Amino acid sequence: MKKLALALAATLGLAATGAQAQNYPTRPVTMIVPFAAGGPTDVVARIVADHMSRTIGQQIVIENVAGAGGTTGIARGAQAQPDGYTIMMGHMGTHGAAPALYPNLKYDPAKDFAPIGLAAGTPILIVAKKDFPANDLKGFLDYMKTNGEKVNMAHAGVGSVSHSTGILFNSIIGAKPTMVAYRGTGPALNDLMANTVDYMTDQIVNVAPQIQGGNIKAFAIATPERSPALPNVPTTKEAGLPDYQVSAWNAVFAPKGTPPEIVKKLNDALVKALDDENTKKRLLDLGGVIPSAQERTPESLQKLVESEVARWTPVLQAAGAKAE
Repeated sequence: MKKLALALAATLGLAATGAQAQNYPTRPVTMIVPFAAGGPTDVVARIVADHMSRTIGQQIVIENVAGAGGTTGIARGAQAQPDGYTIMMGHMGTHGAAPALYPNLKYDPAKDFAPIGLAAGTPILIVAKKDFPANDLKGFLDYMKTNGEKVNMAHAGVGSVSHSTGILFNSIIGAKPTMVAYRGTGPALNDLMANTVDYMTDQIVNVAPQIQGGNIKAFAIATPERSPALPNVPTTKEAGLPDYQVSAWNAVFAPKGTPPEIVKKLNDALVKALDDENTKKRLLDLGGVIPSAQERTPESLQKLVESEVARWTPVLQAAGAKAE
C-alpha cells in the first residue's frame, strides 16, 4: 500500500509539473544579468528580452546582479527553482573562462544549467581613452614597449570577457599594465571616457556608440573582417597583430532541471526575437553578430560551453590569471 501511495504521488507530481509547463508562463520571468546596467551583456539582454516578452505573453524583467566577474549572478541563477521563472544571460566569461579563474566556483558551466540558446556574437575591440598618446595599434604597441608598466587597463572583473580577452591581449604583446577591476563594463567604460584609465579590450556592442561619437579611440577589431558597424576600424591582422583573434558571445540559460517544455518555449521565443527585423537591426547597429539557425539550439549552446571551457582554461592558467 505504501509503495502504491508513493507511486501515485509521483505520478500526480509529474502531472502537476506537466500542467505547469503547459501553462507557462503565468507571471513575469526574471532574467539575471550578472553585470551592472549599461554593459554589453546588459544591452544584449534588454534587446532580446524585449521581444521575447511579447512572444511568451509575460514581461521578462532584467535583474542586474554584479560581482566576481559575473559569477555571483550566475551562481544565484543556477540555484534558483528550475521552473522557468528565473533565467540568465551568460557569456564567454561566466561559462568559459570562470572555471580557470575561480577554483571555488559554485557552479559547473557545462553541468548545472539547461541551455536555451545563443543570443549574439560580440567581436572584441582594442580601445583607449581619447587622449592616449598613440593614434593606431602600431603606435600603441610602440608606446607599450617603454611605458607598459605605467598604464592602467580597465576590465569588468576577474573572469569577465573584458578581463579574459585583456589577459590574452597582454600576453601576446608582452605587456604588464596595472589591471583595474570594476563591477561591470559600463562603469569601466565610463572611466575610460573620463580618461581615468588608459585602455581596455571590450565587446563591440558596448563600445561602438562611444567610438562613433569620438569619446574613445579604437585601435583594431579582433576579427578576420571589419565590422559594418565600424567600417573605419581595421582588423588586428591589418593593424599588424594577426595573432589576436577573439570574439565573445552572449547566451540564455535556465537552471538545471528546468522542464524541456519550458526550455522549448523560451528557445522558440529567442529564435523569434533573432528573426525579428527590428531586433536584428538593433543588434547589428551595435556591431553584434546574429547567430545562425544551427547556432541557436540548446544542443549547440551546450557544445559551445564545453569548447570554451577547454579553450580558455590553458590560456588563463598559462598567464597566471586568478581571482583575488
